[in-house]
Amino acid sequence: MNTTLDATKLAKLHELDLLLPREIRGQSHVLPRIISTVRRGELGLAKPGRPRGSFLLLGPTGVGKTETVVVTTAHVFGAGQLFRFDMSEFQTQDALGLLLGARLGESGYLGAVRERAVEGSLLFDEVEKAHPRVLDILLQLLDAARLTVATGQTLDFSGFYVWLTSNIGSAELLSLQHSTDATLERHVLTRAQQALRPEIFARITEKVVFHRLSYEHQLEIAGKFLAREIEFLAARGHRLDLDRAVLAFLVRKGFHPKLGARPMRDAVEKLVGDAAAEALLASGRADGRLTVEAAKDRLSVEPG
Repeated sequence: MNTTLDATKLAKLHELDLLLPREIRGQSHVLPRIISTVRRGELGLAKPGRPRGSFLLLGPTGVGKTETVVVTTAHVFGAGQLFRFDMSEFQTQDALGLLLGARLGESGYLGAVRERAVEGSLLFDEVEKAHPRVLDILLQLLDAARLTVATGQTLDFSGFYVWLTSNIGSAELLSLQHSTDATLERHVLTRAQQALRPEIFARITEKVVFHRLSYEHQLEIAGKFLAREIEFLAARGHRLDLDRAVLAFLVRKGFHPKLGARPMRDAVEKLVGDAAAEALLASGRADGRLTVEAAKDRLSVEPG
């Protein structure tokens, strides 16, 4: 066994403790459980004949469920090892052929995944929308980590993590504001158990409920998105300093109590991008100080 690779893997597993809380805000109650499962999987402690780990991530939209999968997979495996399936596209029985091959000799999407990779993450978004026959595939994946495709081959997925996301119960999670976190989590888990088949629910390693994002957490997320956008522009040769009022302005524009971080990300990208674009059109440069132009309710770049 290559000891250099082992040392690299160990370092990556240690780094997850710092990386995930930095990238996924407001969900400190679920991240240790996810990290624990990934560590066992990467250290060879998952049971043979099963995926390295399996997860059901529940909670409202825009709170970090999919981002958790993206960040974790990229850190552990590198780029290109996340294979994502939107289950809203698999609502009919015919969709089974898309995954496993519709005719003899075809291997389907999952066969194509296995041709490309021996390890990584399979992400099934909005799993409750899938046709029951498609859920049968998930049952096989979770139970034995093996699937037979239309070519006749039986493919081994034991090197993969299986991630399921769902918004089941999220409406109640947003509306029952005065209940304790433990009560809300029990409610959502009960709803999920009712919506998904018991045999699927029972085979998932970790079932976690993401909380809605508070204003404070969205403020932190806005700062992260803003820093990312400034880095993006700097990589293209546009240097911007920030006025102190910019972050508060972006939070006011992007905060949404029910839709989470997505509107915040969109607001940051649009408003900062618009300011940079206007500066480029006016002078050919987008260097200077990014400020709030209150009279026009927008951001602008003051030349440095």
